[in-house]
Amino acid sequence: MIQKNLHEKYSPMYHLGALGSGGLAISFFLYLNFLLPHESGIISFDQLWPVLTGEPSLKAFWIGLCLLVVFALSAMHIALMIWNTREFSLFKKTEAYHKLRDSSAEISLMVVPLTMAMTVNVLFVNSSLLIPGLWEVIEYMFPLAMTAFVAIGIYALRILGDYFVRMFLHKGYSFEQNNSLAPMVSIFALSMIAVGLAAPAAMSHVREIIAVSIALSAFFATSASLLMIVMLVIGFHSMLTHGIRPEAAPSLWLMIPITTLLGITFMRTGHGLGEAFGGHVSSGENYIVLMAIFSVQLIFGLIGFVVMKRLNYFKDFIYGNKIHATTYALVCPGVALPVFGLFVVKFALMGNLLVMMWTPWMYLFLLPFLAIQLKTLQVLLTLVTRLQLVPAARMPNMQAA
Repeated sequence: MIQKNLHEKYSPMYHLGALGSGGLAISFFLYLNFLLPHESGIISFDQLWPVLTGEPSLKAFWIGLCLLVVFALSAMHIALMIWNTREFSLFKKTEAYHKLRDSSAEISLMVVPLTMAMTVNVLFVNSSLLIPGLWEVIEYMFPLAMTAFVAIGIYALRILGDYFVRMFLHKGYSFEQNNSLAPMVSIFALSMIAVGLAAPAAMSHVREIIAVSIALSAFFATSASLLMIVMLVIGFHSMLTHGIRPEAAPSLWLMIPITTLLGITFMRTGHGLGEAFGGHVSSGENYIVLMAIFSVQLIFGLIGFVVMKRLNYFKDFIYGNKIHATTYALVCPGVALPVFGLFVVKFALMGNLLVMMWTPWMYLFLLPFLAIQLKTLQVLLTLVTRLQLVPAARMPNMQAA
């Protein structure tokens, strides 16, 4: 049974559990979207239902299996989001919340709009999979989706604005307490909003919708990019001066989901430019950008892995006796790397005819990403069990990193 009424023991970082389950749902959905032909912007009920109800086949089996995983993880995301919404509302009435708002850890509140943006993505994907004929009226849904993302974006900017204004006026930033990349969660949130706003640019055929989509997405993507430079400099300065806090070590991997989201934003924007303004991005340009971003992910992935291995982080925080809500941050790169890997295989390799569809090479490149997804799923289930299903008496007062 999931714990309730945590009050002071709650941490906003619990949202990362809901974020991870939603991200995993979309990551498995992408196999259907990338490997099956479809005329709509993304794979939909109308393409899948005839296969599922037709003659039994291996294709129908793996489609059904993917759908089962997507729906199960989506249900888990919604359940965890409902739980987090309730617990966060109770947490806001405690003294611990007010102390959080008056500290440099206030930036952790950005996980709330971050996860809300993921919820919009999960609902959109599930609507496409479950509602017949949705894509016949999809152009009417894009303005609604953009409105939702803009509302979430305004919420995120208010949190970020309050944080920076207080830091500027009262000099409240502590380099010693922020010796990690945990504040990068703010860039993560802005990037998630940017990629959501860029979706109509990749799927719509209405020039005006594409133009608005690109403009709004560019604002949040640019904001994320500028702040990313600032936070990286501050974060590395703090870590090199004071060392990294062991419980916040997973923050070293936050660059993986951030660059994944900004890379997908680039891909969606590029498609919209070609659709509406004739500014097509070539397959060669896609190759360069995707490989450059993938290289950054591998660099941060290796650095983070070595540091956490030396700290015995995996042993202590996943399977040991140490419990901290920020451990959920391990799930985010485990989702983002396979997602971006699919983009690399689809648009960088297949898009340049370096790898052909349904060849052994395609399976060889996809297999490592599938392995990472399955391992991430196992870690997520382990963390949910340890962090949210354990007796409340065993849970320390876990404030945000």
